[in-house]
Amino acid sequence: MQNVDPTLPLRLQEIVDLFQNLPEEEKRELLIAYSDRSSECAPKEGETYTLSDVRKDQECTDSVGVFLKADSENRLLFRMSLGAHVQTLTKAMASILCQGLAGSTAEEVMAVPSSFVPKIVGTELVRQRSQTVYYILARMKSACRQLVAERRRAECVGSTS
Repeated sequence: MQNVDPTLPLRLQEIVDLFQNLPEEEKRELLIAYSDRSSECAPKEGETYTLSDVRKDQECTDSVGVFLKADSENRLLFRMSLGAHVQTLTKAMASILCQGLAGSTAEEVMAVPSSFVPKIVGTELVRQRSQTVYYILARMKSACRQLVAERRRAECVGSTS
């Protein structure tokens, strides 16, 4: 691995490394491949989620759903539902982040800096799509903050009982 960023979960760091070693045209092709696989990140029938947040924000062209599942060790699994009009780059970031953040804790996800994004998408796409490329990470961090807040409330209620 090159330029290891201690704030990135290992799986995400591996994806960043892959992109950093590619010329711009190949980065775009790989982004399209990740976008094409975004349906693999969709919620699975029969799965239950600790937290669900589906909405349409002005930063995105269609609705995006963030589904979060925490296991007994507080390791997370993200699923994403993406409306039909969600842009290719947003789909790619959803796919990358679902894969790269799988198995992380909420605290690890909240600590991920947005500075890794240009390493994946390249500076030109960041300039063209500045809001879009950071949107999915912001939604995932928001879900983690909500999860942590709910846990703290539950702990407070449990300790006063």
